[in-house]
Amino acid sequence: MSLQDRKEHTGAIQKSQNNAANMQNPNGGYYAAIDLGTNSCRLVIAEPTPSSFHVVETFSKITRLGEGIIKENMLSKPAIRRTLAALKICRGVLEEYSPIVRMRFVATAACRRALNCADLVKAVTKETGLPMEVISSREEARLAVVGCMPLLNRMIKRALVFDIGGGSTEISLARITETGKTFIEGFVSLPYGVVTISEAFPGREMTTLAYNTIVERTQKILQEFEEKYQITEAIRNQEIQVIGTSGTVTVLGAVHLNLPRYNRAAVDGLAMSGSEVETVIGRIKKMGYEGRCRHSCIGKQKADLTISGCSIIEALTTFWPVSEITIADRGIREGILLDMMHHQKNNYFRRDGRYRRRNRRGQHNGKPKFSRH
Repeated sequence: MSLQDRKEHTGAIQKSQNNAANMQNPNGGYYAAIDLGTNSCRLVIAEPTPSSFHVVETFSKITRLGEGIIKENMLSKPAIRRTLAALKICRGVLEEYSPIVRMRFVATAACRRALNCADLVKAVTKETGLPMEVISSREEARLAVVGCMPLLNRMIKRALVFDIGGGSTEISLARITETGKTFIEGFVSLPYGVVTISEAFPGREMTTLAYNTIVERTQKILQEFEEKYQITEAIRNQEIQVIGTSGTVTVLGAVHLNLPRYNRAAVDGLAMSGSEVETVIGRIKKMGYEGRCRHSCIGKQKADLTISGCSIIEALTTFWPVSEITIADRGIREGILLDMMHHQKNNYFRRDGRYRRRNRRGQHNGKPKFSRH
């Protein structure tokens, strides 16, 4: 692994495995998730805690897997090569943390759309041994909501979670029951994200006409969703918490805080008022392409994508009377981890709370075989 790739790792590199502790805590050990999106490949490895989990390693690489997909609905060979290179790094990191108790690796919009997706999945299996699962937009929306659950205000019984991806945007309406469980009332998937928007309107700077076109198209799609669930009135009555998760959303938080460099701890969970969101979007527009390239929390790789994401956020905040957005630096990967840990915990304990050990698939006693169980 090159020095540059190692620098892209965030989180702790050093491991601290304690087998005796894991025997006492049968829900312990390492869990791993990969989110292979239209724009980036992201890995997280974590170990459970009594209330959630502790991240021990993350890796993220911009691969632009969906580059050019709007033309022929095909993944290009260069994009596949970049993605395979990133997944090989993921494989190496996973081996460092072996054994893995449970793992799940998912691919989203670009792979759902690509006619040659099967070729990519086959190549990933052959060259890395990682079992890649292409998930539906509904499952993607569910995982994003699960991942954002720790940020939900339990005093507010409903949440509107939007996840702006590279190739699609999922918007979910979730409800919290009296027992604390969360379920999705409904969701809508916009058939575009920051990568496909930037490619549909090429050029260093998105024109005002193009920007407004995305705003209008988004609001037209949202209209049916609004009519079915009456979200406007609920938001106006402060009965719905709005949570945003995506690279664009976290950039808004970082720019709002005037951070000299991106800081997840400062951004994750940050609440921004509707007027603050409007002001920051205006600042990002005024930066221009070169200004966004120079900004320490945006950079050249996100300069075009950020303005595309802003068009979607502005569509949401002007369609609904949003008074506040909770910024989430979490999403699908965290949702996968929480899902797996909850499942594993149920496998280890009986309904009366007494310990039991089930010999089920997905429970690794040796090195992981890198196949989904």
